[in-house]
Amino acid sequence: MTDRDYGAASPPSPPSISSRPRKAVYEGHATVTSSIINLTNTAVGAGALAFPSAFASMGLIPGILSCAGSGITAMFGLYCLSRCAAVVGTRPGDEGRKSSFNEVARLTFGKGWATKIFDLAIAIKCFGVSVSYLIICKTLLPQVCFTLAKVFHHPLPDDSILLASHFWLVVWMVVVIPLSFLKTLDALRFTSQIALLTVVYLVLVVVGWFIIKGVSPNHGEVVLGRFGKNTLSSFPVQVFAYTCSQNLFPIYNELKGKSQKKMNTVIVASMGSAAAVYEVIGIIGYLTFGSKVGSNVIAMYPPTSIIIAIGRLGIVLLVGLSYPLQLLPCRQSLHHLTHGLFHHHTSVSNQNGNPLQENSESDEDDDDESEINPLVPKADDHGHVHKNEMSKIEFIVITTVILIAGFLIAYNVHELEIVLGFVGSTGSTIITFILPGFFYFRLFREENGVTKWWALALGIYGFAVMIFCLTFNILNLIQK
Repeated sequence: MTDRDYGAASPPSPPSISSRPRKAVYEGHATVTSSIINLTNTAVGAGALAFPSAFASMGLIPGILSCAGSGITAMFGLYCLSRCAAVVGTRPGDEGRKSSFNEVARLTFGKGWATKIFDLAIAIKCFGVSVSYLIICKTLLPQVCFTLAKVFHHPLPDDSILLASHFWLVVWMVVVIPLSFLKTLDALRFTSQIALLTVVYLVLVVVGWFIIKGVSPNHGEVVLGRFGKNTLSSFPVQVFAYTCSQNLFPIYNELKGKSQKKMNTVIVASMGSAAAVYEVIGIIGYLTFGSKVGSNVIAMYPPTSIIIAIGRLGIVLLVGLSYPLQLLPCRQSLHHLTHGLFHHHTSVSNQNGNPLQENSESDEDDDDESEINPLVPKADDHGHVHKNEMSKIEFIVITTVILIAGFLIAYNVHELEIVLGFVGSTGSTIITFILPGFFYFRLFREENGVTKWWALALGIYGFAVMIFCLTFNILNLIQK
């Protein structure tokens, strides 16, 4: 990754991109530290608990290499997106636009069905993951209560409300609803800090248990490498564990004093931290239980231990507090898909008296929002209008719809493995590999060097991963 100027690329029309970047209208307020925390929290989730099982499926050495390789490819995808994010708003007439998948897709592929498909894929992927978080919370919290009751010698009756998963789902919705209405990732940095503290605790539990207790009495064999029927099935687990591209653009938009150097720091630190967590849990968990390790390593430890009970509570905090991090990009993508429903044909003048015209028929994404209409966002103090900003009414409606839909699905469904398998195979590969690779190759195709070719390779690799994972999921579904 080179620390190039954001405006270094000048690919020929279309799209036409100015070789000299203009100062963005919106200046963020997030620090590099808060950006690292939020991006790391987006990447590190409950998937970390499945890494020991992935290591058991392929052996210690291949597991280590696969984990590191998946992290490097995800890191490069984020770098490509960060370079593409800086191109948004540099074209004449695009001043004031905030970076997003939709905006970069518009510059890359033009307006039309392609940008809509990308937004739909992101929305479905983030919504599916957010629902899985709710299901994990409602499943684990009764187990935590059961374990704590055992530890303190106050067993709960079978009909206790504390053992009812639906009760805990409602309780957790009360927690996440206020967080879901926060407008920026930076506002979620404190909840992300709490979530990452639980990750540190889980790592300490896995490592400390191995140091103090040693290997499990019922552990299986530990091999340096193997290839069997379960080896390929573990590959998607590691690939999708690093998915966090959906929040790269919000982090870029909110970062104070944007520069490629700062973005590189955020990306490397976040992905490096995620890789370190996955490697440690994967290696130590595998050494502790060997080939008999389950898909959830925390479930392998004695359920009556207060330390493990707190660990399970930590998982709830980790995924539960990450729910708003999935809702935010889902909301933004739905905004792009439904923007016409909230659009009103208006015109507005800036402080210099120059009219800002809209044309709802030819370009709904280029609409300048009105100061007169209360349903649309107002111009800033300099008379500029954020052209792809969400109105207050739209923000409330979309957020409410996501919350209600997510709650109803989580309330009635207990397992989403099959659906999430297909969503991850498509959505995760599209936003992590395919789009970053082809976006970069298209926008920076006139740039010297080999980076653009590596980006093209990343996009092709994404297609290969998607085909492989979809095939595997279909075969798995047929077998079931």
